[in-house]
Amino acid sequence: MSATTIPSEVLKELQRQMNHEFSAAHAYQALSAWCAVTNLKGFAGYFARQADEERAHAKKILSHLVARGVEPELDEIARPEHDFESLLEVARQAQLMEQANTRGIHAVYEAALAAKDYPAQVLLHWFINEQVEEEAWCAEMVQRVAGATCAGSLGDLDRHIVGLLAADASSAEAE
Repeated sequence: MSATTIPSEVLKELQRQMNHEFSAAHAYQALSAWCAVTNLKGFAGYFARQADEERAHAKKILSHLVARGVEPELDEIARPEHDFESLLEVARQAQLMEQANTRGIHAVYEAALAAKDYPAQVLLHWFINEQVEEEAWCAEMVQRVAGATCAGSLGDLDRHIVGLLAADASSAEAE
């Protein structure tokens, strides 16, 4: 490969974030499996979709690296958290994951700003906007799950969670 034009600190942060996104996909798949085994098929589908989305995010960074002449370095993926007592714990885990992801993206952006790496900054604008949506959705999900205390309300929420997500995504895209 030819020499890269990506400043070393930015490259280090992009590689780290790409691997973090792949790890997040793995973790979301574990949340999906927990929900499937617990017969929460709506949440299982939601988290499976999140896993696919995180893989797409990782591939977006991977493509950016390749386009700039860098062979991406893929790290090992650690075993994700998978032992939960309740759906509320699962929802809170997803929220913690998204908050960590936001911090990671901000770290890459700060490195790109400091190094005046404009192509990386443009790439990261998309990720920053995406994280605003992801964190808002996770906060709503935690609130909805915590509020599902009446008989049958959790089952009702499970049946409608994907529809709620689609409605939130549609309204965010329209703005």
